[in-house]
Amino acid sequence: MKLADALQLPSLKQARIVAGEEGIERTVRWVHIVDLPDPLPWVRSGDFLLTTGYAWPHDQEQQKTLITELSKRGLAGVGLAVPHYFNEMPAAACAAAEELQFPLIEIPWEVQFNSITEEILNSILSFHYKLQEKSEFIHQELIRIALDAASLQDIAVTLGRLIERKVMIQHPEGQLLAHYDKKDEASSGHWNQEEQAWNPHEFQALMEDPESPISLRSLSQPKRIPAAAETGLPEQFVCPIYIKRELVGLLRIMEEQQPLNELDRRAAQFAAIVMALHISQQRALASLEAQLGYSFLDSLLEGQFSPSPQAMRRAGLLGFDPEAVYSVGMIVMASPVPMTREGIVKREQLAEKLKRRLQELRMPAVLSLIQNQIVFLLPERLPAEQIWQTFQAPDLTFAVSLPHRGFDNVRQGYKEACSILPHLKFGQLHRYQELLVPRILLGDTEARSSFLEKMLGPLQSSKNGDVLVQTLLKFASLGFHLKKTADELNIHPKTLRYRLDRIIALGDFDLSDTETQFHLQLAVRIASLTNQREAKA
Repeated sequence: MKLADALQLPSLKQARIVAGEEGIERTVRWVHIVDLPDPLPWVRSGDFLLTTGYAWPHDQEQQKTLITELSKRGLAGVGLAVPHYFNEMPAAACAAAEELQFPLIEIPWEVQFNSITEEILNSILSFHYKLQEKSEFIHQELIRIALDAASLQDIAVTLGRLIERKVMIQHPEGQLLAHYDKKDEASSGHWNQEEQAWNPHEFQALMEDPESPISLRSLSQPKRIPAAAETGLPEQFVCPIYIKRELVGLLRIMEEQQPLNELDRRAAQFAAIVMALHISQQRALASLEAQLGYSFLDSLLEGQFSPSPQAMRRAGLLGFDPEAVYSVGMIVMASPVPMTREGIVKREQLAEKLKRRLQELRMPAVLSLIQNQIVFLLPERLPAEQIWQTFQAPDLTFAVSLPHRGFDNVRQGYKEACSILPHLKFGQLHRYQELLVPRILLGDTEARSSFLEKMLGPLQSSKNGDVLVQTLLKFASLGFHLKKTADELNIHPKTLRYRLDRIIALGDFDLSDTETQFHLQLAVRIASLTNQREAKA
C-alpha cells in the first residue's frame, strides 16, 4: 500500500508528516519496529520504520547520515514517537529528509506501535488478497475470451475493460487490427482514428528506425516507451505478439497519467499470448479457405470449372459473382524459378497483404499462387491503380487483362495476362490493351488477333456485322473521308453516315480522336496482311 494511504488509517490519524512530503507515494510493504543504535542491518526496501528514538544519535551529522542511509535502503519512511526521547523530529534529520524526499512522520507517544503495525499489515494482506482475486478474475476472463473471441477486437475490448486502459493492436506493417477506448463506448463506438494518442503512422516510423527503442530489431520483450513530444506519442506499454519467431502484431497500452502496475503488465503479457493463439487459429482457417480459393480459381484458369450446385455455392462463399465483370490481375515477383525458401515466404507475405487490401476495399479475395506469380480476380469497379499503390516496388510488376464476364472467360483473361509476361517491366503496372500495339510491331501473332478482336469484335457480333466492318475499314483506309468512302462503296452519303453512327454506338469509337484513327488504320493493315496470307494458303 502507499504511505499516503497508511496515514489515513485510524492509528495514524493524529500523525504528522514533518519532512519529505513529496515522497508520500512510496510503497509500504512491511512495518518494522527497531530501537537499536544501528538499525540499518535490520531494515529493507519498502519497510515503514517505527522508532521511539531511544537509540537514535543526538549528533546532527550522525542524524543526517542515518537518514541518508535509510533512504538509500529504499524505506517507505520513518515514524518517530514524540514527545519522549525527542520532543520532535530533529531539525538536521528533517533537512536531510527534505532534500531526499524521504518521509519523516511524528507519531503521538500515546499511540501504540502494535496498533499501527496491525492496521497496516491487515491492509497490506487485504490488498494482496484483493489483488489475487482480481488477478484470478483477469486470468479467467482472458481464458474465456481466448475460447469465445470471434476477432481480435473482442480480445482488445475485454483487456481494455479489465485494466481500464486504452488498448490498440497494430500489425507490424502499421495497419490497425483492433482497438478499445472507454470514451468510444460512450459515443456509440465511433473511434477517432485521428486521435494523436494512437498515432499509428508515427509509431510505425519509430519501429522502422534501427536506432529507435522500439525498433523491430530490438522489440523482443514487453517494453515501456516514454512519451515523445516531437511525435505526439504518449507513454505506453508495448507487448510484441509472436508466433514462433515471427512478429505478427503489437499490443499497445496507453499509460496516460498513471503507469501500469504489475498486475496490468501481467494481464497485458497474457493477453498478448491469447492474441497470438487467436491469430494462429485465424491463419489456419485462412489457410484452409485459401486452399479452397486457390483450387476454385485454378479450375477457372485451367478451364475445368464445372458449374455444379456445390461449386456454385463455393463460388458464392468466396464472393465470386458469375454475372460480374472481372479482369485477371497478376503480381509477378523478380524471383528465380524454382523459388527459394525466402522467395516463397515473401510470396506468402505479399498474398496476405493482397487479401487484407481487398478486404479493406470490400472486394472478394479470390487468388492463387503460381510459382513467382500471385494471380487474382480484379472486379471491374476496382481500379488497378488502387492495388498497385499498395504493392509498387522495383522488384514487382503488375499485369492486368481485359475485363471479361462469367466463369468461362476467366481463362481468356489469364491467357491475356500470361501473353504479356515477356513484355513486362518491373516497377510498373501494365494493361493488356496498352501493350497490344508494341507487341504487334514486334510481330506477335496473338497480339494481332487480339487487337482485331478488340477493335472489330463488337461490330462482327452484331446484325450485318460484316458490312459494318467492311465500311469501317474502308473509311479508315481512305483517310476518314466521307465522300471518297461513299463513292468507293457505291452507297449514298446518308447511308454511310447511318452505318458510321451504328459503328460508333456499337464499338464506342471516337472517330475524331487521333489515337483511335491510328488504331483503325493499323487494323486495316493487319486485316489486309491476314487476308493475303489466307489467299496464299
